[in-house]
Amino acid sequence: MNPQQREQAERESDAADFHTVIPCATKSSIEAQFQDVYTHQKFREVQAQFRGKVNCITRLTNSALGYSVYEVGEQVSSSIFNKFVVTYDSVAAEVKCQCLLFESIGLLCHHALSVLSFEQVSQVSPRYIMERWSKKVKRRHTHIKSSHDEPLMEPRSKRFDQLVFCSQNICEFASELEELTAILHRAYDNVMAEMESLKGKRKGTSSLSHEDANLESVNELQSLPKIRTRGRPKNRLGSKLDKQIANATKKKKTKVLSEINLFDAASVVHSNSSQHQGHVMNYQFRVPAARDNSLGI
Repeated sequence: MNPQQREQAERESDAADFHTVIPCATKSSIEAQFQDVYTHQKFREVQAQFRGKVNCITRLTNSALGYSVYEVGEQVSSSIFNKFVVTYDSVAAEVKCQCLLFESIGLLCHHALSVLSFEQVSQVSPRYIMERWSKKVKRRHTHIKSSHDEPLMEPRSKRFDQLVFCSQNICEFASELEELTAILHRAYDNVMAEMESLKGKRKGTSSLSHEDANLESVNELQSLPKIRTRGRPKNRLGSKLDKQIANATKKKKTKVLSEINLFDAASVVHSNSSQHQGHVMNYQFRVPAARDNSLGI
């Protein structure tokens, strides 16, 4: 599937998220909460955790001032149970599990969901609903395209998702108090300065080598040997027509020159004949004069 087809499929999936509904697997109001917010793809992952509650046995071990500690046994086979410690703070509406699934991928595990069901919690805190998986958020396809057009960009897309998730949790925690917000701002400034310094060093090294490569390429282009051209190729398109035009022009010039030569020759002959006739007339005019003089003697 090429990037265009992938993007079209995702657009169709986005449209399905708005116009269709996946039925809930349980009667839990928490599942209905995720059903209303999450995309179909992510809601199916949430449903898998709700189905996993069936294999969990929840037992309260300690409770004080709204803070409870539970032991959740997950049955993985007929005789094997894995035990997980889950804590629930009813005042902060916060649940934490030893498996750290939410801290890893942002999904509440079936151990935590089992404890919430035991505590009869009807709605989870907004901190457990990731906005980036909401069907109301228009997805940006830049990271999706880059991961398909260039396979090397896929790790960057994964790092981006992890950073977004971690930063969202940190921001939610820091926004509770002004002092925590100030600490986070100072940390951001220090981290940004360190990252810009490291990026600048790497960029300077890469840009220098890139510049040297460009200069070397320019020198190679400038040092290309000059090739002396031989003029128009003999088998050029239209050469036959050019020869015909040249021959016709040559014949026309020859004909004109012949006509000019004939004209000049005719003029010379005519001039000579006129002079010859003049001499004859003069001769004929003088003969009678000489004859009359002889008769008068």
